[in-house]
Amino acid sequence: MKLPEEGMLLRIFIGENDVYEGKALYEQIVLKARALNLAGATVTRGLMGFGADSRMHTAKLLRLSEDLPVVIEIVDTEEKLNTLLPFLDEVVNEGLITLEKVRVIKYRHSQSK
Repeated sequence: MKLPEEGMLLRIFIGENDVYEGKALYEQIVLKARALNLAGATVTRGLMGFGADSRMHTAKLLRLSEDLPVVIEIVDTEEKLNTLLPFLDEVVNEGLITLEKVRVIKYRHSQSK
């Protein structure tokens, strides 16, 4: 797959404990992105953060069970990312979704397989 130099970055901010159909929401989103043949997805776990409710989420030593922030990032064309948006509208009940232009410098995979 080749990405054009001008792409879009979709960011989804949710909680680690968010669930959809019995699985972690971040996992469901990544699986859906893969099923839609998007270029790739990365999930990052935050150490600390807060959202619209201003409730603090942190990974301090005695509070490891807190609902930590999770960010899912997906880069692809706007057209392909738009195929994921109806699913996100259905499954993200709390969180933030952003879309911004990005310049793709390199997108390659290993040729050894």
